[in-house]
Amino acid sequence: MAMWNPWRGCHKYSEGCQFCYIHKGDKRRGIDTNQIIKTDNFMSPIEKNKKGEYKIKSGQVVYLCFSSDFLLEDADDWRMECWRMIKERSDLHFIFLTKRIERFEACIPDDWGSGYENVTVGCTIENQSRADERLSIFKKLPIIHKNVICQPLIEEIDIVKYLDDVELVVVGGESDKNARSLDYNWVLSLRQQCIQTKTNFEFRQCGTHFIKDGKQFKLNVRQLCAQARKAGIDFKVEQI
Repeated sequence: MAMWNPWRGCHKYSEGCQFCYIHKGDKRRGIDTNQIIKTDNFMSPIEKNKKGEYKIKSGQVVYLCFSSDFLLEDADDWRMECWRMIKERSDLHFIFLTKRIERFEACIPDDWGSGYENVTVGCTIENQSRADERLSIFKKLPIIHKNVICQPLIEEIDIVKYLDDVELVVVGGESDKNARSLDYNWVLSLRQQCIQTKTNFEFRQCGTHFIKDGKQFKLNVRQLCAQARKAGIDFKVEQI
């Protein structure tokens, strides 16, 4: 696994951004998150060592732009160079998430066709209105590998009609002392929708405020992922 952040910074875009961990972390460090800048790691995928070998070894999954949004408008002048590197490193698999899926077709290279085999796109949603808005677009896009990221999930949602060509649905709650609660029943509902449509499902993290069996719990941020794993409800299609 490798991380590649060709630029940093982002702008809050929708309801799910209210307690964004990037903005919170930057604020503590006195950094203006709304200032979008190219990073020193921009060329990371094609950097080589003294032997002429790629520093990022073949076969790895590369998490792309996880401190920003790959489809951010501020980065339009830089993105095509990123696509060139992604194409050059066809031996790596790149994953990026976006809340700006409506910009996708304006941001892809001319040779995209039906998609690059080594790219997974995750469309992020947080409530029913954003799910309907974004997934209705996502469903029609030429992308070989599609994930849906319901994180932070802030209300119960029904996405079953959008899951035909989705490989994975990820669900998670919100992390903040003022976070909106995650109800475990919402998580189980999404799991059932994935079972119904034979879609892989992952419960990635609880929320700071977590409701189960009608009881409200407050969890430490360090517990969120561990408690989700402890639930043991991840679903893989081959289990059928």
